[in-house]
Amino acid sequence: MQALLSNQLLWTALIASTLAQVLKVLLILLIERKWSPERVLETGGMPSSHTSSVAALAVMCGLEFGWDSAYFAIATIFGSIVMYDATGIRRASGMQAEVLNDLVVELQAVLREGFAPKPLKELLGHTYFEVFVGFLLGILVAVVSHTWF
Repeated sequence: MQALLSNQLLWTALIASTLAQVLKVLLILLIERKWSPERVLETGGMPSSHTSSVAALAVMCGLEFGWDSAYFAIATIFGSIVMYDATGIRRASGMQAEVLNDLVVELQAVLREGFAPKPLKELLGHTYFEVFVGFLLGILVAVVSHTWF
């Protein structure tokens, strides 16, 4: 248990992810003037918490074990796959959900009787900018964690 509590790599990645999720809520409040605390538990949006966590993990591996270490290589490849998936497959799924939701609205208008399919979640993936900001946030959290803790 002590090893888990003192695992700086793990905690740095978790802090980066949590910070990104909290920033989503704050950005929505700031930009849209809407309090949406449920967004802390949802995927998609600005910044990418997935990207923040894998970037923080990779940078911490580089800082702790060296930029030429196997740990940094593994974390970087893993992180690249996560970021690619966030902007590719998950983003496309979100766009498909948006189109399907439009079709559901049209179908509801036609049927109007008892049939009401629930809309699909559209915010699944990230834009390149959201992933980039998540990447920068992860690096920042890793550098702060490495320097101060």
